[in-house]
Amino acid sequence: MILPIYTYGQPVLRKVAEDITPDYPNLKELITNMFETMDRAEGVGLAAPQVGLSIRVVVINLDVLSDDLPEFKGFRKAYINPHILEVSGEEVSMEEGCLSLPGIHESVKRGDKIRVKYMDENWEAHEEDVEGYLARVMQHEFDHLEGKMFIDHLSTLRKQMIKGKLNSLLKGKAHCTYKVKTVK
Repeated sequence: MILPIYTYGQPVLRKVAEDITPDYPNLKELITNMFETMDRAEGVGLAAPQVGLSIRVVVINLDVLSDDLPEFKGFRKAYINPHILEVSGEEVSMEEGCLSLPGIHESVKRGDKIRVKYMDENWEAHEEDVEGYLARVMQHEFDHLEGKMFIDHLSTLRKQMIKGKLNSLLKGKAHCTYKVKTVK
């Protein structure tokens, strides 16, 4: 089932999400719906707050990039209760966009290495080091679980330059091809 994606201004996007337990109702169905929603919107990641749920669940699909990045062939994963333990490495600047901020793309600096812990869909615990593009995507998506968005990493000047676009989103004017839930 395709879920509406909550856009900038929705309070759930600014809340710190809660860890969940294995008895969370309909979790497998939620994960399936999140993948379907993300795929329909042509995204590579989606966090539960973006579909209105303040819980620590993220889905990532990098298989769509495998023509250019063959190392991601078949990469589709759900992360339950993920937490970044450490960010390290070189700060790399790269353009980011977000399904909750349609039409806004900005260059964001992030560390190129992270250490993460999470549970997989079978509730098996993982702790691993991740680097490169996947580390960036994880940082972007896991930020949503902390009530942060990529625009929070921008300079004051860059934020000022996109203020008009942000105000349009606050007025319910989201121009995109997928189903959204705006503030108005």
